[in-house]
Amino acid sequence: SAHPTEKGNTVPANPAAPDARELLGRLTLAEKVKLLTGRDFWSTWPLEKIGLRSILMSDGPSGVRGPVWDEREPSLNLPSATALSASWDDALAYRYGAVIAQEARGKGVDVALGPTINLHRSPLGGRHFEAFSEDPLLTGHLAAAYVRGIQDNGVAATPKHYIANDYETDRFTASTEVSERTLREVYLLPFEKAVTEARAWAVMSAYNAVNGVTATENDLLETPLNSEWGFDGVVISDWTAVRSTHAARAAQDLEMPGPRGAWGDALLAAVESGAVDEADIDRKVLRILILAARVGALEGTKAVEPTTADSGAGFAREAAAEGMVLVRNTGGVLPLDPGAVTRIAVIGHNADRARTQGGGSATVVPEEVVSPLDGIRAAFPDAEVEYALGAVVQEGIAELPLDALTNPATGEPGLRVR
Repeated sequence: SAHPTEKGNTVPANPAAPDARELLGRLTLAEKVKLLTGRDFWSTWPLEKIGLRSILMSDGPSGVRGPVWDEREPSLNLPSATALSASWDDALAYRYGAVIAQEARGKGVDVALGPTINLHRSPLGGRHFEAFSEDPLLTGHLAAAYVRGIQDNGVAATPKHYIANDYETDRFTASTEVSERTLREVYLLPFEKAVTEARAWAVMSAYNAVNGVTATENDLLETPLNSEWGFDGVVISDWTAVRSTHAARAAQDLEMPGPRGAWGDALLAAVESGAVDEADIDRKVLRILILAARVGALEGTKAVEPTTADSGAGFAREAAAEGMVLVRNTGGVLPLDPGAVTRIAVIGHNADRARTQGGGSATVVPEEVVSPLDGIRAAFPDAEVEYALGAVVQEGIAELPLDALTNPATGEPGLRVR
């Protein structure tokens, strides 16, 4: 059965859960509004009177960070989504999602903030490593499989960032100007598959604007996401992407992080003044309650326990191998016979200082890292392995000599930072 909402789409009833509308009816307006902004950086507010515990979220998407982000609680470091995409393997993507769910539950996490399914549209996109590919069809197939793998194991997936947030320059504020056909066939298609084929329980809205309207206030959150695709989950904002109470009139459901943001007391006042309809608030709370039921955060509900035959480290190794592409192998050159090799030269900064992930919000802290150099030495114990640094990989910002720089605005020595 399904509950019709004020805007025409549906929020399905969970027969194993308490009735969400009955719980909603027990809440004051202030309590309802409070539920729509996070309690802290990673979690939502609990409400004991209706049996609602806090819902814990965690960054990823190539691993699960958890609430503690250091060596005290190490995480499985999975291959990047780009490596997963290079496998062209839906079944592998499903298993990848199942391992993510297993990691999440081990850390008490209910909602995994991934997969990232923006597209590789520019070589300057700094987060491409955590997204699948430049192709919307390939990305969509793998995203749907990844989402099914997570959610079949009781953890919510959050495809992100909706929508057209596929570049780095001014990604917080820029407007993506895009035609309807391009939007549908390129940018929306991966999200459509994640929602219509895998029934994603959450979607993350983006920082940028689309055709002049910021994503958290954009009609695209309603159409096509809700009205055409039947999305019945929670739209979670990217962190600080909600800029005003205008987003509450759109299909933006949860503002993260908390407890301070653009909503809170300002949203409560907006509802009391009639600027925001209370029916819009109710609709958002209903969706949060349904999500809570799905992940076992409501009294009387229990999330599906992850069941996967894959071990963490073993699966990471297999997934990495499946994502590697051997361009050419002629004359029986590979694999090398350890017994026949006496001397190996290894050259490169990252051979010794292994770069296993892309950084930023996707960073996890693994228990250990085996560098290429260590791996080669272990695989060829009888060979002489010589190492040379080669070119240095720059870490951080290189020093800029002042006398070589000119501020374009003043013509004087220096630089201009925007």
